[in-house]
Amino acid sequence: MPAPSPKEVRDRFARPIVEGVTGRWGRQIRRNGAATVAPMGRPSGTGKRAPHGGIFRASAMQDPDITLFDLRNALAAAEGVTVRHSAIAGLL
Repeated sequence: MPAPSPKEVRDRFARPIVEGVTGRWGRQIRRNGAATVAPMGRPSGTGKRAPHGGIFRASAMQDPDITLFDLRNALAAAEGVTVRHSAIAGLL
């Protein structure tokens, strides 16, 4: 995920936008008077995998050496949900 632009860059664009030039932060500058950093990405704990996080944590607590492939298989056995093993790495 890219980093937010520095404040100096946002401020440099503020004057032309306030003067009527359209731009990326135009609405925010007209509404708030400044270009502030907005949260990026999906909020934590949302998405298709979120309801199944407990299964992954419980399995990992029982066997700290469990692999992502084993966790994927445990989810399929318990819930009938199939995912790629790489999709569950962020839930632990």
